[in-house]
Amino acid sequence: MNMQALKRAFLFSAAMLWATSAAAQDAAANYPSRPIRIVVGFVPGGATDVVARLMAQKLQEAWGQPVVVENKPGGGSNIGSEQVARAASDGYTLLLGTIANATNMSIYKNLSYDTLRDFAPVTQIMSAPSVLVVAPSLPPNDLKELIALAKSKPGMLSFASSGAGGSPHLAGELLKLRAGIDIIHVPYKGAAPALADVMTGTVSMGFKTALSAIPQMQSGRLKPIAVAANRRLPQIPSVPTMAEAGLGDFEVSSWNGLLAPAKTAPEIVAKLNRELVRILATPDVREKFAAQAAEPVGSTPEQFRAYIKAEIDKWAQVVKASGAKVD
Repeated sequence: MNMQALKRAFLFSAAMLWATSAAAQDAAANYPSRPIRIVVGFVPGGATDVVARLMAQKLQEAWGQPVVVENKPGGGSNIGSEQVARAASDGYTLLLGTIANATNMSIYKNLSYDTLRDFAPVTQIMSAPSVLVVAPSLPPNDLKELIALAKSKPGMLSFASSGAGGSPHLAGELLKLRAGIDIIHVPYKGAAPALADVMTGTVSMGFKTALSAIPQMQSGRLKPIAVAANRRLPQIPSVPTMAEAGLGDFEVSSWNGLLAPAKTAPEIVAKLNRELVRILATPDVREKFAAQAAEPVGSTPEQFRAYIKAEIDKWAQVVKASGAKVD
């Protein structure tokens, strides 16, 4: 009787697995059959919002279903992220995740979600390297001169960020640690005022996205020092990388990618991935990203998960070593 019971239990489990698999395959085959919502944890009009709306437009054209972008700003993108983490795992509520979903894991003490546990990565969409820039009135013209000046005047130079805990803030903390310098963090409520005060010399320096920095560099209102990437940007080929300037393994990029709730069927994740990878390879999309000094990526779900984990680990070390926190 025990063997018969075990046999029945085995056959029942196998049948349930088959039924679950078949249901998932059917759901993926019919996906999407209704509108999709992409949540953005920032205000409309910003770089993340622009990328989300471009992807939404292309997915809608490809699948013939509405794809709506919903902005849920607040808490360094945590409000929108938490909403998607709790959403149904059916592929109809997605998150345009960003570097904040990596840095927030260590910068916030009581986060109600875990980026690796609560999301299924779909694909990294783009990466936009940061550029270390200084005020035109500041004497240094390269990284070695800047570090030397900072060491000769500890606590006298400053760096601007768009707010405590964001990537420009942590990039400055990374520079302090790697270069062994004492510079003061000046947080602002947004990237625009931070950029303005570096241009006027109110603040000494800052890490800015290439998109926002290049026009000001070309007009002479900012002085470029180095690109925080593993290769030079074609838009500013004369500006060296941080490694070329003297600090190796120093990469800071604003990135984003699509995330689904954790238990979303792998078949739906794969379908989203295939379509986004195709979209990111099209010439018009690549041209749009190039105009923003950004690079389309189009990774596999596994590659994107590995990248997110590496970013979480990297910035956790910086947060721990620097003592950076969000009040």
